[in-house]
Amino acid sequence: MPGRLQSCHTAIVDGYIIEGHVPATDIRRLLAEHPSITGLAVPGMPVGSPGMEIEGAPTQPYDVIAFTIGGDDKIFASYR
Repeated sequence: MPGRLQSCHTAIVDGYIIEGHVPATDIRRLLAEHPSITGLAVPGMPVGSPGMEIEGAPTQPYDVIAFTIGGDDKIFASYR
């Protein structure tokens, strides 16, 4: 897992690496579209991402990054 994309949890889903608090809707989209990527990552642990909701705390904006072994990263989804 590239250091720039690391988070707290890693899973393998249908051959894709899922790193961090990636929303289930994005994982379902990944599995439906089957893009030529290595996986999805939400770097860090942004407040408001799945499992990181804190009552009364403002939600942090975050991106779900599609990445490849070769280092090609692109935004797969954004949450603001």
